Amino acid sequence: MSDRPADLEPAIRGSSVPSVGLSRGSAARSAPLIAISAHDVCKSYGQVTVLNGVSLSACKGEVISIIGASGSGKSTFLRCLNLLEVPDRGEITVGVERVKIGAGGARPGGIDKKCVERLRRRLAMVFQSFNLWHHRTVLGNVIEAPIHVHGRPRDEAIEEARALLAKVGLSHRIDAYPGELSGGEQQRAAIARALAVNPDVILMDEPTSALDPELVGEVLGVIRDLAAEGRTMIIVTHEMAFARDVSTRTVFLHRGAVEEEGEPASLFTAPRSARLGQFLASFRSGRFT
Repeated sequence: MSDRPADLEPAIRGSSVPSVGLSRGSAARSAPLIAISAHDVCKSYGQVTVLNGVSLSACKGEVISIIGASGSGKSTFLRCLNLLEVPDRGEITVGVERVKIGAGGARPGGIDKKCVERLRRRLAMVFQSFNLWHHRTVLGNVIEAPIHVHGRPRDEAIEEARALLAKVGLSHRIDAYPGELSGGEQQRAAIARALAVNPDVILMDEPTSALDPELVGEVLGVIRDLAAEGRTMIIVTHEMAFARDVSTRTVFLHRGAVEEEGEPASLFTAPRSARLGQFLASFRSGRFT
């Protein structure tokens, strides 16, 4: 019998993809590897149920957009994936790291800290409010985690950071502080910071919601480029046209559950759910065209 903690179980490399996680082209000759999966994730705050058994998986190279009305549980689910919010029940698997909570796993407050650290090393998060360190320059923000969390040599981390900042169009702002940047520049710096840890999966929580309308395009352009590179991303967004055009799969959350999911081409043009149809209709006269 294994003495491994109950909340840490080795994931099976190369496991086949469950039906909920099939990407575009699901009839591919060989099943793609799962980069991240969540099973039966539940979360409540007091008497309020925010997530009610959400299951989702993303294959390597997939871009999944999560859409839904405010209060549907989108951001909470994303934060549960990297355990910034600890679910009341469920399983989160990233690569070979698996955390199981409740129903035979750990108690919500009893997860092995080393397991959490290993899982988080495989993820990066881009927040709606940027979350840059204001006392550090753009370069300082980008090199912090590679040096102090991942143990990279400083010179190597700086060289990589310069390349990433060039990728997001911020070479000229490398020595600036966050307070000297526009919102769009701050979010692009946050994306460079996320890329600097070479994550298996990038989680983005409404990355354009705090931006002025004229700055949204520059951030979405960077994310489009990352999608074209084959980065695995799960993105909570209210940008419907972006979700339609860039995602390999779109998931609609309603009242803390997956109401509908599928390829954007069909989901946005012929939704099966009446609630999703109502939700999309609210955008057609405005942001969604």
